[in-house]
Amino acid sequence: MTTELQQPAAGLASLEARLSEDLSLLELPPKEWVPATEHDGKRVYDAVIIGAGMCGLVAAASLKMLGMHNILCLDRAPEGREGPWITYARMETLRSPKQLTGPALGLPSLTFRAWYVAQFGADAWDALGKIPKGQWMDYLVWYRKVLSLPVRNLVTVTSMIPVNDDLVALDMADEASGKSEVIHARHVVLATGRDGLGGGFVPEFVKRVDSRYWAHSADDIDFAALKGKRVAVVGAGASGMDNAATALEAGAAAVDMIIRRKVMPRVNKFTGISSQGVVQGFAGLSDEWKWKFLDYVLGAQTPPPRDSTLRVSRHPNGRFFLGTGVTGLHANEGKVIVETARGDLDYDFVIFATGFNVDLEMRPELKHFAPFIRFWKDSFAAEEGMENGELATSPYLGPDFEFLEKTPGSCPSLRLVHCFNYPASLSHGKLSGDIPAVSNGGRRLARGIARSLFVADRETHFANLMAYETPELLGDEWTDSAAMLDDLRKGAAE
Repeated sequence: MTTELQQPAAGLASLEARLSEDLSLLELPPKEWVPATEHDGKRVYDAVIIGAGMCGLVAAASLKMLGMHNILCLDRAPEGREGPWITYARMETLRSPKQLTGPALGLPSLTFRAWYVAQFGADAWDALGKIPKGQWMDYLVWYRKVLSLPVRNLVTVTSMIPVNDDLVALDMADEASGKSEVIHARHVVLATGRDGLGGGFVPEFVKRVDSRYWAHSADDIDFAALKGKRVAVVGAGASGMDNAATALEAGAAAVDMIIRRKVMPRVNKFTGISSQGVVQGFAGLSDEWKWKFLDYVLGAQTPPPRDSTLRVSRHPNGRFFLGTGVTGLHANEGKVIVETARGDLDYDFVIFATGFNVDLEMRPELKHFAPFIRFWKDSFAAEEGMENGELATSPYLGPDFEFLEKTPGSCPSLRLVHCFNYPASLSHGKLSGDIPAVSNGGRRLARGIARSLFVADRETHFANLMAYETPELLGDEWTDSAAMLDDLRKGAAE
């Protein structure tokens, strides 16, 4: 018997009809059940999601699939450019295997595979290696459309202010209208990506050098301007390789990878134990074991993808300098000098692929909440030899990705803000930043918000319970024979 995936491409219209039928069979999305609320005569959203990239869309879809429709996604990017996929992600293809179901929420007809096969056919799917990043963006645009997810683009949240213990005000700047606006939410989800609680990290000595000489790998870099230039890339992770390759392909005269380690990491440790056990069980570990797992993974480091590395090494003017730690940076006569343990190296431009860090001072929208947020360094002391600054500055989250107070009672509304981005990894595992388990993360988040909203509205729900009077029985379904029995007994007695 031939399966549908082996048939010629039927087109997106057919797939969308199938998805609609699947949702209908599952009675999804269910009806709205959260009572409408207002503040100062204006609508209050049950949840506002900051960010409409992959994690933001999954968060919105998960909430909708549990009957929470009064939600809104906000994104500062234009429609179709949300997230990193066609901006600072400079790889050619995704790093994840193509068969991962990612944001599909358990719905076969919502998977990338279904979307791809519907347009290009099963043979094309079989021939596909990894997913081109542009097609992944196209898929997410389709995902947003077919699930009718409410997104406002070109909107930047400039401030979040606690109104009371149960309400948050969000100040927004709308680029399209040029106006500011305030909306209110009962819950706020930060689906803000890798830099969601800070920004790109570079050593302090770099910041003292004019920015025309350097950039972070996540910056908007004019690669065309690097044609004929000598470029250094500091760091040998995936983004380092992708930036180096992009510079080479743009015609850079030479690109040197400056790598602190003497040996490149070759094994992706977490991939080796990937399973539903890790996905579902990581949050149940003790703090000691969570730390132990991630400290080991960070220590081993994640190797760059083979394809990304070959993309650099196939260029004769792409070089790898291992065991060459960077100790300083300075400009001199139009050049930028990279100071290393092996001596000074001069370039025209340097790209720092040095990752991201948590730094709430870089997130003005969180300034009213930042002083109260509990981090792992506030709750956990690592064993000697396992100290890790990156882990120590991770937010210490509750079971629903919610921030917890550093001092109990200091900011009760903090529990309304959920950290559904990469820094949540130490508390929950990799459920809110990578493709493999993002659906699990979205459902965990949505269940927590649903529970919180129902508990908060318990008086209304109980009043609705008492007021409900629609009968199941109309009273004509039976005859009361008790009176007949009484008459018979009376006659027998006489």
